[in-house]
Amino acid sequence: MELIDLSLIWAAIIAFGVMMYVLMDGFDLGLGILFPFAPDEQARDVMMNSVAPVWDGNETWLVLGGAGLLGAFPLVYSVFLPALYIGVFLMLAGLIFRGIAFEFRFKSHRSRHWWNRAFCWGSAVAAFAQGAVVGTYIQGFETQGFVYVGGALDWLSPFTVLTGVGMMVGYALLGSTWLILKSEGYIQQWAYRVTPRLVLAVLAIFLVISFWTPFIDPAVWERWFGHLRWIWVLPGLALACMVMLLWSLKRRHESLPFLATLGIFLFTYLGLLVSKWPVIVPPDHTIWDAASAPESQLFLLIGVLFVTPIILVYTAWTYWVFRGKVRVGEGYH
Repeated sequence: MELIDLSLIWAAIIAFGVMMYVLMDGFDLGLGILFPFAPDEQARDVMMNSVAPVWDGNETWLVLGGAGLLGAFPLVYSVFLPALYIGVFLMLAGLIFRGIAFEFRFKSHRSRHWWNRAFCWGSAVAAFAQGAVVGTYIQGFETQGFVYVGGALDWLSPFTVLTGVGMMVGYALLGSTWLILKSEGYIQQWAYRVTPRLVLAVLAIFLVISFWTPFIDPAVWERWFGHLRWIWVLPGLALACMVMLLWSLKRRHESLPFLATLGIFLFTYLGLLVSKWPVIVPPDHTIWDAASAPESQLFLLIGVLFVTPIILVYTAWTYWVFRGKVRVGEGYH
């Protein structure tokens, strides 16, 4: 019973950490994806300055989720890493290039266009890799026990390519609505124009993935279509957030589009979790199958319960200090 309780707590912590990373780091990845389409170099300066104070802190949640997964469910790594070596490598490489571009672009003049490309491609590759990893989790792994026996490129399929592209478009939507919140003038007007197109693209991909997923995993089909369940509330709320987003764009609200987009991601993410719960290594390994010893989980839990409030406090403080508009010619470097 103790093991079950600790495993549930750790599953909630890891899910929370991943969710925080997606919601908080998604918009700066989205700005990188939108970088080539920005009106001019001044707009790119504003886009980068709008996330410069917070982007590295946002990635703390990725570290928390990854470290928690290793400590609480170590057997997951015996499947995930061999199956996703290339995808994880691409994600980390993209994040590294993006991080370097943050620092070097501000100091460069003749070579700035190269750092623009590094920021864009790093963001796009990282976003695609994250989406493909999610798609691989949905479609499952070829395993024998907790040993991966599939190929190095099994993670790359038509379905995972679609989820990768969907993540890129979704992050771009987060980025455009964040820019509406943080910018003004012609830059904000450009963000208002591009956002409805991204909404339609996200809706199209969202519907295709939603109809495709139950055919990939029979368990998901049974959970969603066996009989009416309360989990249908989640896609309904996601669609409601999408309607609210379009309404707020028409009314030229500044903060509501970003909040509505966060809602779309949140309810879609929760829908994914309840679709697979309690499986952590598809097709059939649960969180209790992969859990570490109760003593190890308890020891790590004490540290996490101490660190997490600190992360929440300094994250909230950072966003509070750097609230408000980012204007042309102003920055934090």
